[in-house]
Amino acid sequence: MRVNHWGSCISGLLLFISLGTAAQDTMTDLEKQVADHERAFAQTMADRDAAAFAEFVSAEGVFLSGPNMLRGREAVAAGWAAYFEGEAAPFSWEPETTVVLDSGSLALSTGPVYNSEGDKVAIFTTTWRQEEPGVWRVVFDRGNRFCGE
Repeated sequence: MRVNHWGSCISGLLLFISLGTAAQDTMTDLEKQVADHERAFAQTMADRDAAAFAEFVSAEGVFLSGPNMLRGREAVAAGWAAYFEGEAAPFSWEPETTVVLDSGSLALSTGPVYNSEGDKVAIFTTTWRQEEPGVWRVVFDRGNRFCGE
């Protein structure tokens, strides 16, 4: 009896390719999910909603804000409270690049920060952790001054 190995090889190759495509689709979905979370996080500043802002920060989140390191959601909320005073947001930001680990547990987003006049003044880098399916929270955040392009 003769076994057709070509059929098995082709079936295996097609399975491998489809799994690779599925993994890529999943990664793209996760990257979009994180980018959407980053946009919603930024929207809390525009909406002047400090409580919603704090909900995006992990309980053990760390913000490297200027010379101070803020550890924990409560410290971050207190440290950022002044940015939520007044009717107009002092700055805004948006994700430009989002990358997720293959495990789907951590992600990084980075992009420009604009002052209230719309000038690019900084670059932010945020590390997100998926704390439950579909729920991403900030574990590390840092802004760096923008020096021009």
